[in-house]
Amino acid sequence: MTRSALNRITAGPPEPGHRISFRGAGPTETYPLEELYDLASRLALHLRRLGLRRGDRIGVLARNSLEWVLLDLAALRLGVMTAGFESGKFTAGRPLLDRYGLALLFSDEESPDTGVLPLAEARRMAFDDIRGDLPALTYGPDDETTLKFTSGSTGSPKGLAATAGSIDSSLRAVQDMFAHGPGDDLFVFLPLSLLQQRYWVYSALAFGHDVTISTYGAALPALRRTRPTVVMGVPAFYELARRHIEARVTDVAEEERPRALGEAARRLFGGRVRYLWTGSAPADPTTLRFFHSCGLPVYEGYGMNETCIVTKNHPGAAREGSVGRVVAGKTVLLDEHGNISVRADFPVNRRYSYADPGVSERVFAPDATVRTGDVGHLDADGFLFITGRADDVIALGNGRNVAVRPIEDRLRQSPEIAECLVFSPGGGELVAVVSPVSGDPDESAVTAHLRRTNALAARHERVSRAVLATEPFSVANGLLSSQYKPLRQKIRAAFADELADPARGLAV
Repeated sequence: MTRSALNRITAGPPEPGHRISFRGAGPTETYPLEELYDLASRLALHLRRLGLRRGDRIGVLARNSLEWVLLDLAALRLGVMTAGFESGKFTAGRPLLDRYGLALLFSDEESPDTGVLPLAEARRMAFDDIRGDLPALTYGPDDETTLKFTSGSTGSPKGLAATAGSIDSSLRAVQDMFAHGPGDDLFVFLPLSLLQQRYWVYSALAFGHDVTISTYGAALPALRRTRPTVVMGVPAFYELARRHIEARVTDVAEEERPRALGEAARRLFGGRVRYLWTGSAPADPTTLRFFHSCGLPVYEGYGMNETCIVTKNHPGAAREGSVGRVVAGKTVLLDEHGNISVRADFPVNRRYSYADPGVSERVFAPDATVRTGDVGHLDADGFLFITGRADDVIALGNGRNVAVRPIEDRLRQSPEIAECLVFSPGGGELVAVVSPVSGDPDESAVTAHLRRTNALAARHERVSRAVLATEPFSVANGLLSSQYKPLRQKIRAAFADELADPARGLAV
């Protein structure tokens, strides 16, 4: 495949001079990329001795670590498909191996079942002084390399086998826009079970730059020590970072505040950032403007598991409020209602590998075009604007249709509110379910903000009451996805009683 990053990675060791680091709760581990390649090759030799061959599958159910990266790269060397399982959402054991056809499962969870190996075993094999040659291996565009899972709001996660062509196409598009190279250190902290996070390891090996792997919980303290040039984050992370920065700039004269905020932001991020990357969920416009004003530009993009990256703002081509221009290899199609579909030169796939009957056909057209379920428009210069989800429109009992996403965006402007979703439980009123920033929210401040928001809204767009969650939405309580997106259907189910009872909640 022309300019194939994956084939470049499997063909031989990378150019020297670049490294990968792992910064978590324990000591930092750093390895030159050529040593990483060698360790992955040794692990691949061991996996081959265990009988793994091209087309087999292995699973990884573990938190971010060196072992996770080595298993993924070793599998690439052998043509073995990886299946990345999110910690907390799956359980290590024989049912997982049987359901997904795994030859082996590596996990940092204990399991007595045959076929489940401790993650530490992968490290032992990688650092063993084994010798041997691996067969030459190349990937064609339609070869499947990994099984990824959608975050889905209901039911079991849908499995989707990603093709080498889709991965290469995305890597090339990003590299053309951002030119990552010597001097760059890309900071990654979302779970490696998300294939997109492993892209940055592939990018380091193929294009020659550093990469640092951390975890969400360790990300803020690790930033200052890492001093990255690029940070890959979700909107919720930048909102957390903004609150962290603002809390350190309090007793400062108003005229000095912009300068002080900029200095505090640059200290937190290590002082070398050339840009910040975000996507996966709508970003708060005020947070984007905040970081731009601090000299840390945030570039928002758009994509899905089913499409990979579709659009991206980038230096020289960015427009506030948009998710960027369509990247090379993708085509955005809009129907008369603004419903967005995406066609790719190299599709991720043409159907789900694991999903309920009929689900693949609802999402994938026969030519592999993906029906995204999002609604938006392209401006005259080709920038895409997402205005909501097709299922975010509520039909009220009076016949009015209400798009709830703009309402939710306005309600999130309060410093007391981390997330907010709007529902109409009986079709006659709008009710907000509010996730507070902390476990001890100021109810009067929340109510006052909702009233101010209502005053600027049309009558049919006004929220009549708000249900205040007793604890913030989180990945742990199942109300946020692994990319920190609120899961609408699960939130509605969790607060069904409060939504249905007009006497419960804060009256607005």
